[in-house]
Amino acid sequence: MLYELDTLAALIGHAFSLWWIMIPAIAVGLVAGAVPGFAAHNTIIILLPLTLALDVEVALVFMVALYCASHLGGGVPAILVNIPGTGGAAATTLDGYPMTKKGQAVRALALCFVASVLGGLISAIVTLFALPVLSQVGYYIHSVELVVVMLFGLALIASIAAKDMLKGLIAGAFGLMLGAMGADHIYATPRGTFGFLELFDGVPLVPALIGLFAISEAFVMLEQKTVVSDSDRPTAPPSWGESSREIFNAFRHWWQITWTAILGLVIGVLPGAGASIASFVAYQQSQFFSKTPELFGTGHPQGVIAPESANNGVTTGTLVPLLAIGVPGGSTAAVMMIVLQFHGVPFGPRLFVEQPELAYGVIAAMAVSYILMIPFMFPMVRYMSRVTVISTVYLAPFIVAFTLVGAFVPRGFLFDMSVAVAFGIIGYVARKTGYHVAAILIGVILGPLIERSFLLAMRISNNDPMVLFSSNIGNLLWLLLVLSLALPPATSWWRRRGERTNEVQKGFGDEPR
Repeated sequence: MLYELDTLAALIGHAFSLWWIMIPAIAVGLVAGAVPGFAAHNTIIILLPLTLALDVEVALVFMVALYCASHLGGGVPAILVNIPGTGGAAATTLDGYPMTKKGQAVRALALCFVASVLGGLISAIVTLFALPVLSQVGYYIHSVELVVVMLFGLALIASIAAKDMLKGLIAGAFGLMLGAMGADHIYATPRGTFGFLELFDGVPLVPALIGLFAISEAFVMLEQKTVVSDSDRPTAPPSWGESSREIFNAFRHWWQITWTAILGLVIGVLPGAGASIASFVAYQQSQFFSKTPELFGTGHPQGVIAPESANNGVTTGTLVPLLAIGVPGGSTAAVMMIVLQFHGVPFGPRLFVEQPELAYGVIAAMAVSYILMIPFMFPMVRYMSRVTVISTVYLAPFIVAFTLVGAFVPRGFLFDMSVAVAFGIIGYVARKTGYHVAAILIGVILGPLIERSFLLAMRISNNDPMVLFSSNIGNLLWLLLVLSLALPPATSWWRRRGERTNEVQKGFGDEPR
């Protein structure tokens, strides 16, 4: 163990020596994450000639620092203007934006930044010690288990629908229907494409995300003067003392940050999963274990911490299958794989035998990247919260113009800008009629993933549906899923029953004798 600790200290010390490449990468990543459409993998692709020209170690450090910072940056617009910068920040809008509308933008940003930095740091440290074990997770989690894991995220629709079950389920079903568009996974037959070749691969996620959240929110903004009401609007920018106090108070939630970060790490290790699934599952599980689940969705601090900690825990997890077995855990890891192949770096066991310092050094660099983000938190908390006092006359058109460019960037199709506008109209109508756009987005994201895993399991088992209950791990996950769905209403019923009993007993006690 002493040797391992000495080696770990040497790796982290070496990673600190590359601060000169990390700090610019963090700055670029924060901006890329805050702009919908400019995700980490898109930005790295744009900068691919630069990464290919650099030494392989420097290139990897640059990419992982940018990747980590983009996940932190994605929560900023999600909290301030209800626009997730990345898919992993979509769940952050559920409580982050309500906090902003209450005039608590400074507190929400502090919670977001602390959860992101601490969650990413914890997952990176855990990975450094548990990389050999985590690399084996992919061998035990197959399509059957992935179906259940994604159903945990889909179960969030039921939580969102708690206030109006019918509208919530309709919104979720509508999202699943939209997610089914494109070529089916067996015969590649087009479904619901309306003759558009651009929809053959399904609904593009980034334009759908931008339309449902950004453009629809811009339409809603035009109906009011500012994001925050006059009564809740701060009269002056927060002081350095107030910003520091909110940041230090956020550390009180260290336990929730820890377990949701580890949950995100495990989900990130699964090829095909990602930050969106991790954030939704973490949000749903945090609500399940919370003592006040009814506060979720109304501006609850735990509703900001859970998705932000989990989607930053994913960053380390996606690199584990890439380094251990040569299978990228996400789109950003796939771009990193291109750079490694260009430099002739081996994957799998050969990497840990021939260049172990590179394999573990990448994870150490991620930990150091999160440490270097800490100085960025204080000015961001203080100044970014002022976005909420900008007049919507200027803010809304800027959001629409900026996000339409973000819709164009991932695939380079003008058609995607039209998709964003169409989803913007759908989102605006949904908001005005009481349907939750987050439920629609969950269906759009998870629907195709569940279908793909389910069909794969059916083909492997020769269309035997009992294969879904053939795995011990899968059966355990099924049990946890049932408990997650059944216990909250049962607990609520038991609480109401107890309250009624107390009222009856109190009534009998007040009667004159």
